[in-house]
Amino acid sequence: MPGTSTAPAGSPRTPSTPTAPPPPEERARFLECVADKLTALTDHVVERAHLESGLPVPRLTGEVGRTTGQLRLFAAELREGTWQGARIDPALPDRTPQPRPDIRQRRIPLGPVAVFGASNFPLAFSVLGGDTASALAAGCPVVVKAHDAHLGTSELTAGALRSAVRECGLPEGVFSLLIGDGPTLGTRLVADPRIRAVGFTGSRAAGLALMRTAAERGVPIPVYAEMSSVNPVVLMPGALNERARDLAEGFVGSLTLGAGQFCTNPGLVLAVDGPGLDTFLAAAAGAVEGHAGATMLTPGIAASYRTRAEAVGAHHAVTRLAHGGSPDSASPCQARLLAVGADDFAAEPALQQEMFGAAALVVRCRDLGQVADVLRALEGQLTATVHTAERDLDAAHALLPVLERGAGRVLFNGWPTGVEVGHAMVHGGPFPATSDGRSTSVGSLAIERYLRPVAYQDLPAELLPRPLADGNPEGLWRRVDGVPGRH
Repeated sequence: MPGTSTAPAGSPRTPSTPTAPPPPEERARFLECVADKLTALTDHVVERAHLESGLPVPRLTGEVGRTTGQLRLFAAELREGTWQGARIDPALPDRTPQPRPDIRQRRIPLGPVAVFGASNFPLAFSVLGGDTASALAAGCPVVVKAHDAHLGTSELTAGALRSAVRECGLPEGVFSLLIGDGPTLGTRLVADPRIRAVGFTGSRAAGLALMRTAAERGVPIPVYAEMSSVNPVVLMPGALNERARDLAEGFVGSLTLGAGQFCTNPGLVLAVDGPGLDTFLAAAAGAVEGHAGATMLTPGIAASYRTRAEAVGAHHAVTRLAHGGSPDSASPCQARLLAVGADDFAAEPALQQEMFGAAALVVRCRDLGQVADVLRALEGQLTATVHTAERDLDAAHALLPVLERGAGRVLFNGWPTGVEVGHAMVHGGPFPATSDGRSTSVGSLAIERYLRPVAYQDLPAELLPRPLADGNPEGLWRRVDGVPGRH
């Protein structure tokens, strides 16, 4: 994990020849040191982020805690050790008809990773966000392209990392922060032959452009891009009959949270036509109309949201149910609730695209069979939510295979906004939710994106990496001859 730099534009400062990363314990202490440095800067960072983003201070204070928490999570993961993937198949010289050689496997870092800061989380998905934390944990140098919407916040958090690099005695190249025109600098960064992987959160257009650049290199590299998701919510008939008004209140709260700028805001509702759905729509429309509106992160995001929501609302098959208030600001977000029939929804792919903001489309279905058909036709999603009552469980069980094929996280009787940072979380999903649905950008499993397996055959004992050495000097959980254990 070969010091730090901040540059207005240009090439990342990374080594031209591979160097071994510091040992896991040293990396763990480094991540904890970064977390301590950021914690000490909390008030200063929150003040700057509030000025740049307009996000409320309590939200940003919580985001600092989330950011430091995931740094500490990866420190703990490094010490636990299973991420190394140690496997040993001992030699079987007497096996017939063919002897088996001694084969041992572990995971090593890919190399320098390019990370693109997201607009909607100036801390948790930015310079010190999950992509950076997981790549550093894996032993990869990181080059961050700062987001233009919060450059001051980016520099402050980069300063915390620089201070930790110095305190921990790490060499030059662990971290670089680049500032410049997004499309131009982003393309140059991903095309740089020293970059070995990319972590990105942002629009589908930008994500696809980076994917094309990565694929067209002389040596293509993986791009882990989180791009778009409408996060469908299924309201089962029993749930609607029992608690339609409560569901409407919870839905609108989740829809409008953060001006609809979370990647997990619910933008699509599927339900069977009937009195329960009518009650839900009336209550949801009232809640949307009572919403005062919010300020979005940038004028550009606000303009894109307005254009997209107005285009959906103008479709001949779409009914406009409610509009909220519009704040007097340069980047206003007016909440919107729209409805359409399932047949018209299925016939118009444009209605299925994300409206990045506090707008949602309710799809009226004839029956649960049509609900399932709509779910099957959707693009890949980060989340899929189901609200049930006791009488709905059999029908919900039948929907579960459809939901899990289409989303990275399936949740029941809750709302998708709010992503727990832990060991079991998946924040990913089939394309275009992410470019690679086999991975997650949140949680300890994210470290695996920036590692690759290497097998060592018949290495002399003196040359074996410590995770694979005889006697298990690291005390790791290893798979030896197919049997897991600390042996």
